[in-house]
Amino acid sequence: MTLLQHAYANTPLPAGREHDTSDPGAPRIERELFAYQDLQTELDIELETLWTYMNQKVRPSFNPSLLAQFGTWQDDIDEAASSAALPIKYVVLGSRFPGVFSLGGDLDLFAAHIRNGDREALRRYGHACVGILHRNMLSLNQPIVTIALVEGDALGGGFEALLSFNVVIAERGTKFGLPETLFGLFPGMGAHCFLSRRLGAARAEQMILSGRTYTAEELYDLGIVHGLADPGQGRAEVEAYIRQNRRRHAGHCAIYEASRAVHPLELTELQAVVDLWADAALRLSETDLKLMRRLVNAQTRLLGT
Repeated sequence: MTLLQHAYANTPLPAGREHDTSDPGAPRIERELFAYQDLQTELDIELETLWTYMNQKVRPSFNPSLLAQFGTWQDDIDEAASSAALPIKYVVLGSRFPGVFSLGGDLDLFAAHIRNGDREALRRYGHACVGILHRNMLSLNQPIVTIALVEGDALGGGFEALLSFNVVIAERGTKFGLPETLFGLFPGMGAHCFLSRRLGAARAEQMILSGRTYTAEELYDLGIVHGLADPGQGRAEVEAYIRQNRRRHAGHCAIYEASRAVHPLELTELQAVVDLWADAALRLSETDLKLMRRLVNAQTRLLGT
């Protein structure tokens, strides 16, 4: 029994449906919703909140396997919310990896595609990333408030992912950064698009070009982080936020929808930046790739894995 089934034992979870879209006559295959290898889910019925935690056994990054699971996770939320089978008004994403929310992109995979000159593979990876972020930015076109729970560092694509959430609550002392410029690249999975809309183009470029690390407190002052929690109190702070604002849920959803209307961000814009990123990646030198490898090694040593 999954955590969601345990939490909602009196009402069966809706069965998922998978089929070969290339063959309209193919039989539909039933599968269990909210059951994944690297994502843990639990439902708080009282708060009408779906809690999800990344729980990878490898370097905590957005590898292709995790991206595929996120796509299925979003499908499951959409199906559960559309059918009203589960009471989901808030979706929270966090990480079980101690001290890390996410280290971002799969740098080993990037290096392999770059050495092979495989632009299409880089594009496919990037388009998969921004497709998930764009859908999250739209709250899956459901009356849902998305919340990121940051209990550890968020770097590169990990930081970019946070920018697609309605609300970001971070523990004090956590760090955020976009280190791609250190090895000759730039963050191509949404940072420029999201930050430009929040901070203005000049401030966004300054943040991206600096390659520096920011604290949760600094990002709170910039309005990128919306709430701060003491270390170890991140989940409690999110629960307090939901309890305080749940009566205003409909109004908050409307405000976020209005914000998207005032500052629209089309998926095609995100994809166009990914294409520029892929072209820039193929121009990296062997020295740049060695710097990328050193960053991965340094992170791995720091994680003790």
